[in-house]
Amino acid sequence: MSGRRLVHGVRLEVAGTERVALIGASGSGKSLTAAAVLGTLPAGAEVGGSVHVAGVDVTGRAPARRPPAARVAGVGQDPAAALNPLVAVGAQLALPLRAHRGLRGAALDRERAGLLATVGLTDSRRVLASTPGELSGGQRQRVCIALALASRAGLVVADEPTTALDLVTQAQVVALLREATRDTALLFITHDLAVAAALCDRAVVLHEGTVVEDAPITRLLSDPQHEQTAALVRAARAGALPTPVGATS
Repeated sequence: MSGRRLVHGVRLEVAGTERVALIGASGSGKSLTAAAVLGTLPAGAEVGGSVHVAGVDVTGRAPARRPPAARVAGVGQDPAAALNPLVAVGAQLALPLRAHRGLRGAALDRERAGLLATVGLTDSRRVLASTPGELSGGQRQRVCIALALASRAGLVVADEPTTALDLVTQAQVVALLREATRDTALLFITHDLAVAAALCDRAVVLHEGTVVEDAPITRLLSDPQHEQTAALVRAARAGALPTPVGATS
């Protein structure tokens, strides 16, 4: 970007139904990496290497120009910015269901209600008729997750989706993501190793645009190899680290 290399030497793989956390401090290059995968890099930024999704080279290709097999869905940290404030949730959910899955009529109505139930919004009639401003922050983020699931993308990229939420809602959204991505791959972007430990199996630590560690969460917590990882572990433990996925208490 502007002749500067902001992220370099990053090799990142997310397989099958794996849940991988990309962790680092602010400015480490996490969101740029996520944008490269999503195809939403800012103007002036470009990928020097390559991005493959489901075996398809999608380097530099906007989301609309990618084939269905290489579809990637995103969940951001600000649901208010991600949702159209003037359009009812029902109409916004209908867009990907029509465009990507060809649903209409009763089938579309059933799928919208089912998606909302999946993300814990059981009062589907009210939610579908509401505009985003009529919902709480946690409810809006749940709608964003439902939108990500609507296209049945093989990979979901969640970029700091819990940052703007209170601790109770944050825990609910993490539990929801864990359940909702059982059948898809997840790349979870965060600066908080404690949150990552509650959700992901493996973590990739990014520092100043470079991967400095890549290991199972349990190994990172017990034996960090890089000083940046050790600092993240100390911060996580100071915040009452939850039991990592796959670990026994």
